[in-house]
Order: sequence, then structure tokens, then C-alpha cells
Amino acid sequence: MGTLEGHLLAAAFLLFYALYYSVLVSLALLREQRVLKLPLPPREKRGHKLWQRVPLEGVIKVFVTLTGILSEFFYPPGVNRLMLIDWDDPRQPFMFKNSWHHVTIYGFFLLSGVVDIMSQSCWSRQNVKLERAAEALAFYMMVLLFANHLENKSILEIRVHVLFLVPTFLVALVLTIEVWVPDQPPLWVLKTWMGLVLGSWMLQLSMLLYAPPSGQPWRADSPVDLAFLTIFFCWHLGLGAAVLAAVYGLCSLWHHHCSSWTEAPGARYQECPTDSSGEELEKLREDALLQDGVV
Repeated sequence: MGTLEGHLLAAAFLLFYALYYSVLVSLALLREQRVLKLPLPPREKRGHKLWQRVPLEGVIKVFVTLTGILSEFFYPPGVNRLMLIDWDDPRQPFMFKNSWHHVTIYGFFLLSGVVDIMSQSCWSRQNVKLERAAEALAFYMMVLLFANHLENKSILEIRVHVLFLVPTFLVALVLTIEVWVPDQPPLWVLKTWMGLVLGSWMLQLSMLLYAPPSGQPWRADSPVDLAFLTIFFCWHLGLGAAVLAAVYGLCSLWHHHCSSWTEAPGARYQECPTDSSGEELEKLREDALLQDGVV
């Protein structure tokens, strides 16, 4: 994440993940589900195909984080930041602090992906609590390391990262609560909203620090620029809520359209009038036979 490309990779991952969860949450709310995702059946009752046994979320986490780790060490091509200590210097100082910060963050999300894969593919029963705990740990590590990341930064960079810590901590807190109090729809919505804010703010951070659209860098010594930075963050909060509402609206249209399309006319159960005459019973029987013939 020490380059524009690194920040864009992290922003794309967070946005994709949050949009995916916004669709899951919207459909769960529309269907009035008691759980966001149904737990997997025991291992012996799962399918034998690879895509049925390997969790897509865990694989994506592992792939993205490994890409981020390799880019931190070896991007741009020709550089090598893998050295931790400069042994040639008599003082033996630590090297590449920012890169090792980012690699550590990626490493804990890599651990979360590995836990997802192990829980859903290798163990006899899925351990949902452990998956949430590993993901919460990754976000807590991000909060801790980004707080330390503020050292020797300009006022502008400090403000940007402090604002980034707010939704990050809220996501970590929600994930912690879900370890003991799972499947609460208000927590689903809050976590997804803050995830959207994280992704969009990371994108804003990338543009602001590396490629301002105006071509003019932001001024750390300008109170006006700092004030607008906070204003833009509040706009991102509103943008995240608007995106979540838009996804819910689209999912609502899709849900009602598919429900009306898949449901045959008159397919609902009807109460049998036991106190009615034989003619009414015979009419209901004929209607049922006609429906069976159509199906």
C-alpha cells in the first residue's frame, strides 16, 4: 500500500467485499431470514465438487492478500524490501517500516482467509465463531498498526488515517459482538455500511495522497483543506448509506420479480372448507387436478 497501485488494490478489495455483503444483507432482510448465511452441513453431507468444498470468500482473501504482500516487497519491479534489518550498518537499524506495517495487515487478513478455508473445507463441522473472531482480529490489527502508522506524518496524512480508523474500529467491534451475539440484522446493516465507507474512503485516500484529480496536491498547512477533508468523510458516510439503499432497492426489485415469476397462479395453500357441501369440495378437487396438470 505504499504506492498508488497498492492503495487501489486494497480499496478495490474492500469495496468488492462490502458490495458483496450488501447484496447478502439485502436479500436476507427481504426474505426475513434469521441468519445471514446458512451454516454448512457436516462434511460428509457436502458435495464432492471443488467449488462446493472450497469457500470462495476465503480463496479471494488469500489471493488478494498474497498479491498485496508480494507487491509490498517487490513492486515496482526491481526493488526488494524483504530485508528487515540492515546488517551492514553498525547500528543495525530496522528497514522499510511502512512496508512491514502493510505486510502485517495483509498477513492477518491472510490468516482470516486460511481460517475460512480450514473451517469450511477441512474440518468436519464449520466453526462460524472462529471465522468471525479471525476476521475481527484482522480489523483490530489494522486499527493498531494504522494508529502507529501516524508517526512522522504530516497533519494531512494524520487526519486522513484517523478518519480511516473510525469505520475500521466499528467493523471490528461489530465482528466481536457477532462472535457471541450472531445473526442480528441491525449489526449486519452497520457492518456493511461501514465496510462501504472503508472502501470508498480508501479510494479517496489513494487519490488524495498520490493522484489528486485537480492535479494540485492537498496542503497540509491549510486549515481549509483540513476542514474539507472532514467534510468529505461525512459525505462518504452518506454515500455509503445511499449505495446500501440502492443495492437494497435493486435486490427488492429482483426479489419481487423472481417471486412473482416463479410462483404459479393459485399455487398457495387453501384452507379446506370441512363444513361445506360436497359440491364445493368437488370443485376444489377439480381445481387441484387442473393445477397439477399445468405443473
